[in-house]
Amino acid sequence: MARLNDHYLKLKAGYLFPEIGRRVKAFCEDNPDTAGNLIRCGIGDVTEPLPAAAREAMKSAVDELGKKESFRGYGPEQGYDFLRAAIAEGDYRERGIEVDDDEIFVSDGSKCDTGNILDIFGAGNRIAITDPVYPVYVDTNVMAGNTGDADESGAYAGIHYMPCTAENNFVPEIPSGKVDLIYLCYPNNPTGATATGEQLTAWVEYARANDAIILYDAAYQAFIQDDSIPRSIYQVEGARQCAIEFRSFSKNGGFTGVRCAFTVVPKELLAEDATGQKQSLHPLWSRRQSTKFNSVSYPVQRAAEALYSEAGKEQVSQLINHYMGNAGLLRDACAEIGLSVHGGENAPYVWVACPAGIDSWGMFDRMLNEAKVVITPGAGFGSAGEGFFRISAFNSRENVEEVCRRLKDTL
Repeated sequence: MARLNDHYLKLKAGYLFPEIGRRVKAFCEDNPDTAGNLIRCGIGDVTEPLPAAAREAMKSAVDELGKKESFRGYGPEQGYDFLRAAIAEGDYRERGIEVDDDEIFVSDGSKCDTGNILDIFGAGNRIAITDPVYPVYVDTNVMAGNTGDADESGAYAGIHYMPCTAENNFVPEIPSGKVDLIYLCYPNNPTGATATGEQLTAWVEYARANDAIILYDAAYQAFIQDDSIPRSIYQVEGARQCAIEFRSFSKNGGFTGVRCAFTVVPKELLAEDATGQKQSLHPLWSRRQSTKFNSVSYPVQRAAEALYSEAGKEQVSQLINHYMGNAGLLRDACAEIGLSVHGGENAPYVWVACPAGIDSWGMFDRMLNEAKVVITPGAGFGSAGEGFFRISAFNSRENVEEVCRRLKDTL
């Protein structure tokens, strides 16, 4: 009989967001008369239309594919040169950050890349992950066999958990011992926190001193409002020798359903092979993508390129202003009813402490049943998330204003 991957059996019963979906589905089936009033602020899915520049570019690209002389089949697995150049110039070199075009690898999502990156790392690495955390980082390490079993709290043996609390402003302490792979996400999902240049410098210094590699998820960098906060790990000197950066068009460009993102792997980034020799990770990631991935469709890559045009940048800015305006309203509403509020200032997520006597899943159920609002329970992001809930600012202004009213009426 064929053998399965036993590591999947170590996973907890359900990935966070499908569990939310299951509970919401059950509520709608049990309450058909009120289900239509449900407002979803749980999963961070965008609601506003694609920018016009992206739509127009996509339509033109589709027309190209409809003509024999301009038809395209398979594209380069690493991404078309026109998009790699636009990214390297628009997101990095214009900001004084050294990144070459061929260090950009276009993909269909940061969720995929942060999981798939483990393909180029071997067994035995000591993994450091923040708590609370985006669940993909943990679950993909479980699937890859990098952990033991989970304990009663849901923590997996073999992972070095780094608590992120209100006391440390949701930026973890540097480990006292040695780790090899470090997952950092700033602006942070789920807490909405940001890391200062000084804090990121300390992480880069630690990584270089310990031959560790930082896996830096910057999917929400476009939402930063404070110019003193780094948008890229590569703004820190020495980060090119110790960090891989992940970015996405999902939230700033509204591409959650269109699918386009990218990963930056500097050529000088090294790791050891089984003999102790140092090898560049850049060609390994390129080979991985060439073997397992056929890149993103031509129309989608043209749409992503259009976001770097003058019109595209203005339209992206309008989207960001809309969602951050929502975040401000949600922050204010929670503060007005006496809840402790974090995030929402440089990220589209508001991280809120539960009222006394209510745990995070209890808060989820109360908001679902009483307010008809879907939030995300903090415990779903790790044990340190217990006692908090996340509200997504990705919604219409009308819905957010109604959520604010319902919060005040319910709590």
